[in-house]
Amino acid sequence: MQFFIDSADVGEIKKALALGLCDGVTTNPSLVAKTGRAFDEVLREIVALAPGPISAEVTAIDAEGMVREARAYAKYGDQVVIKIPLIVEGLRAVKVLSDEGVKTNVTLCFSAVQALLAAKAGATYVSPFVGRLDDISQDGMALIADILQIYRNYDFDTKVLVASVRHPVHVLEAARLGADVATIPFAVIEQLAKHPLTDSGLKKFLADWEKVPKK
Repeated sequence: MQFFIDSADVGEIKKALALGLCDGVTTNPSLVAKTGRAFDEVLREIVALAPGPISAEVTAIDAEGMVREARAYAKYGDQVVIKIPLIVEGLRAVKVLSDEGVKTNVTLCFSAVQALLAAKAGATYVSPFVGRLDDISQDGMALIADILQIYRNYDFDTKVLVASVRHPVHVLEAARLGADVATIPFAVIEQLAKHPLTDSGLKKFLADWEKVPKK
């Protein structure tokens, strides 16, 4: 399973790359707004840093506007993937962009039938938001299982990108189910490496090492 970092913070992206835990980057308008920087400036810097897929989201809500923005963003680099919202106009845009060879990531997916539509439109990725479903007492990971089953039934090429990841258990379940990608905030990436027994074991080893006679 690939790890994408869900961030527009260049510092976080650099840290994830240094760990070897960044196969790609996903951004969205909310993440870019947190940086306080212009979007084109942020996107150019990320493209220069990260060799893997980089998702950049359109803000238009009509198909023509989405396609226009997508064509502009695609010029920033071959690894740029255009995030398109899962609405009817978005599906129209995905079809146009797919026919042009522009990679797309259909975002804000909350049902398996929505994911089916994205695949039929030719999306490169679909992004089901598991954390937001959990927030309203629905099972986000059950949605991932449904989408994966449907895609395997019909050999769709669209990759399942698990989004709105809130904690390590989401990552564990995504891997168990065989999702293609999980896009993960840097704080959760750090949590993946932590275990209390690792910390206590290391502390004991170092304490015992201090007892070993030194020349």
